Amino acid sequence: MPNHRPKEQLPWIDGMRRILCGAGILATLWLAGPAAAQERVEVASPEELLALFEKLDYTPESWQSGIREIPRIYLMDVGPNWKLNSQNIEVVQKKRIFFRSLGPLVLRANEKILADRQRLLAIVEAKEPGGEEGVWLTGLAERYKVDGVDDEALAELVTRVDAVPPSLVLAQGAEESGWGTSRFAAEGNALFGQWTWGGKGIKPKEQREGLGDYRIAAFDTPLQSVEAYLLNINTNQAYAELRAQRARTRARNAAVTGWDLAETLTSYSERGSEYVDSLRAIMRVNKLQPTDEAVLVGAEVWEVYPAER
Repeated sequence: MPNHRPKEQLPWIDGMRRILCGAGILATLWLAGPAAAQERVEVASPEELLALFEKLDYTPESWQSGIREIPRIYLMDVGPNWKLNSQNIEVVQKKRIFFRSLGPLVLRANEKILADRQRLLAIVEAKEPGGEEGVWLTGLAERYKVDGVDDEALAELVTRVDAVPPSLVLAQGAEESGWGTSRFAAEGNALFGQWTWGGKGIKPKEQREGLGDYRIAAFDTPLQSVEAYLLNINTNQAYAELRAQRARTRARNAAVTGWDLAETLTSYSERGSEYVDSLRAIMRVNKLQPTDEAVLVGAEVWEVYPAER
């Protein structure tokens, strides 16, 4: 991993400029840590936000030069304005905004999963979990839909509690949400088209016959949408081959890539292999493969909300 640049040269600043300047949004900066300052910055226009980040000296060349360190900038709501504003910017800019908005959320969701995985592996190595660890392990198994915590169940749990490469998540988010412009994204931060039943969620204008009263799952934040998608990938039987291939790759001490795992997602869409081809085309055209190497850095957290108009 490349050395971190001095703070005034952090590479993520221009990426955030691209995330926000097309959407005309309000940014709330929360600097984490007991002694950290807190600053709230309201931006009345994309131009003002652009000027703010220009002063922070962040350029696209940083990513191209190999910098893979990403700040903790979390988009808190997609909102309806993104679809409107994205119609007035170039396609390349629209894609950059989308990927740079979603990227930190993907990394944060994966970070949380990997923390659980590390704790899980420590428990497996100890062999006899009890007390607080035993309670936590039981809860984890329930969340990942694994019955029990015997040796066989723990082996399955280790297969399920694992990260999904960012390149694959970004490609699916773009495909499923129309680059964040779908009605479901605007109304419910739904980026991956996940279905739900029971009257909750957003009802499609034209439901498919014979499938019941299904809805598109809605979320309070885009991060919740990412987390629900990852849990679906890590638990649904339809994606068992993805998990198995990921585990085999890890056993070889090889890099787990979105490009390779994409081939296992023929069941995610009725389009089957054409869907896989579409995901790989998004990865290839937008050069997403290097995002699998990206990492979150620092304790600072920037929470970004759409501006109220």
